[in-house]
Amino acid sequence: MEDQIKDYMHFLIVEKGLAKNTIESYQRDLKNYSLYLANVEEISTFNEVTRVNIVQFLGHLKDQGKSSKTVARHVASIRSFHQFLLREKSADQDPTVHIETPKTERNLPRILSIEEVEALLEAPEESTPLGMRDKAMLELLYATGIRVSELISLKMEDVHLTMGFVRCIGKGNKERIIPIGKTAMTVLEKYLENARLKLRSKKHKDEHLFLNHHGKGLTRQGFWKNLKALAKKANIEKDLTPHTLRHSFATHLLENGADLRAVQEMLGHADISTTQIYTHVTKTRLKDVYSKFHPRA
Repeated sequence: MEDQIKDYMHFLIVEKGLAKNTIESYQRDLKNYSLYLANVEEISTFNEVTRVNIVQFLGHLKDQGKSSKTVARHVASIRSFHQFLLREKSADQDPTVHIETPKTERNLPRILSIEEVEALLEAPEESTPLGMRDKAMLELLYATGIRVSELISLKMEDVHLTMGFVRCIGKGNKERIIPIGKTAMTVLEKYLENARLKLRSKKHKDEHLFLNHHGKGLTRQGFWKNLKALAKKANIEKDLTPHTLRHSFATHLLENGADLRAVQEMLGHADISTTQIYTHVTKTRLKDVYSKFHPRA
């Protein structure tokens, strides 16, 4: 069973070109699934699996207190895996055919107000190289809406300040070009001219756009740690996530009349329904404004 999961992971990496985080998620889900089949159902091959076994596994996840979103993700992982086994003729049937994906509640993304964004962008101490770097990173995140994983993967060659855009490789190894505003461009130029040269290591040349104090590319965890510290300094009490500025970018664009398709393109969403969640956020904010300021509300 373990060998078949390894073959599937190889398929996802080589043929599908999925992002590292997505592959790790599939691997984690399928490991849980195979352990359950072996230890609880006493099944030794995936060809023995029936629809009943899968339904019982999903019930097992619910009993563990897993959210509907987590259960739905497991269903997607298991379905894709069994379809792969059938295509590769490693199994005679697909037991997921009549398995329904549980409906998930779509929570509205948490965003910052424009005032909170400005406070966060002003929080870094620009008198130090690391402060200039943090300022440039935050400005670029809010200016483009790219993911944190995309931000820390940016190389020097991906930023074109003279033309005013950044080239980004997103999920599924798909490339997209995103414009950069004047403010972010000015801050980036300042970082490149004054800070990056000081952060760069003399021993090895790292081509990542943003470097840590060792002269190497940042990690997602390193960025997240800095973001929490800067949010505290800016007196932002909301729970921030690495996606908060991305959510704020999309919502503020739509609030100011941006075209939904254009926002979809900039965010790199494959399906416009994913982008439409931000229209619900703007409607919710309009209701809040109405309730607060209309005399008859």
